[in-house]
Amino acid sequence: MPLALLALAVGAFGIGTTEFVIMGLLPEVADDLHVSIPTAGHLVSAYALGVVIGAPLLAAVTARLSRRTVLIGLMVLFVAGNVLSAFAANYDYLLAARFLSGLPHGAFFGVGAVVATTMVAPERKARSVSLMFLGLTVANVVGVPAATLMGQHLGWRATFLGVSAIGVAAIASLAFLIPHDHAHAPAVGLRRELAALRSLPVWLALGTTVAGFGALFSAYSYITPMLTDAAGFAEGSVTLLLALFGVGATAGNLVGGRLADHSLRGTLFGGLLSLAAVLALFPLLMTTEWTAALAVILLGVAAFVTGSPLQLMVMEKASAGPSLASSANQAAFNLANAGGAWIGGLALAAGFGATSPAVAGAVLAVLGLGVAATAATVDRRRAVPGRERVVATHVPEQAPALHP
Repeated sequence: MPLALLALAVGAFGIGTTEFVIMGLLPEVADDLHVSIPTAGHLVSAYALGVVIGAPLLAAVTARLSRRTVLIGLMVLFVAGNVLSAFAANYDYLLAARFLSGLPHGAFFGVGAVVATTMVAPERKARSVSLMFLGLTVANVVGVPAATLMGQHLGWRATFLGVSAIGVAAIASLAFLIPHDHAHAPAVGLRRELAALRSLPVWLALGTTVAGFGALFSAYSYITPMLTDAAGFAEGSVTLLLALFGVGATAGNLVGGRLADHSLRGTLFGGLLSLAAVLALFPLLMTTEWTAALAVILLGVAAFVTGSPLQLMVMEKASAGPSLASSANQAAFNLANAGGAWIGGLALAAGFGATSPAVAGAVLAVLGLGVAATAATVDRRRAVPGRERVVATHVPEQAPALHP
């Protein structure tokens, strides 16, 4: 695997850290800016809104630029958002800065995934995407806990300055390690990018992402009350258990990338089926501490096995113009975050018990399997004789290939 993938992973590490660290610093931010914790929680929503809006928008407006230039520009915007967050004079300024910080998130992962696949042989595409995503999963194991401790001891503003430093390191890494030849050639223009989004297989792949990761967030959004109320853990143990989730997610991401290079659709079906099974077993697994800890690890593994296969599938269905669709998949991840949390909350509010969000998540995973099966049926009907992969549009193949 080329060293240039490290540059993408460094950027992903910074983005993953800034996305999730705010959740652990809400009390400090609320106290310093004289707002309530629920009001401070809107900072999480502002970032997610930035991701959903910025992912397709920035990918679209930069469609004719070199992808290397786009990646560097997105990280510059990321650093600017975090520096502004560190020096925000009041809550409203911080809210705007968090929205700005979220804008480059989806486009960076979307464009970065396309660039990652251009630097490797076709049989290693999924692994290249998983190595970029490795920065995101490692952020949950190392970056978020370290940044949270920094914020608690040095102040929350220091955390955002620290994240800004990671962004600067990512800019330097992208500038020195991403080769010009791989990043320039694939730019195909906005019209081709938009044409790819008119494909039914692309939307089915995006729908699989929403349902599959909605299953994860239905449970993960309420993992703390499950661990404390159902499994009997003390609140002080939750941070360590969430780190175990990150370990599971990292393992699942790496395994999923390797398996997907052998069977993309088989890995996707297996991952969704495993996720449904793990979530369905949560009421049983949350009865003792050791089985609950095992459940947290298995949840991370099962969910992130599907991460790189889903990303690669969207890109392949939009092969004539993959950057916009790849970025839209990141918006779909965040829609899954919001929608899954909402559905899990409905189950809790209905009085079905502390583990009911996990059961609701199992239903969503089954729904994801249904969407994936529909996509497979559509692919078979549209398959072109003699070709292994299905291309999303009928645009003539004058666009540069995804790999050298």
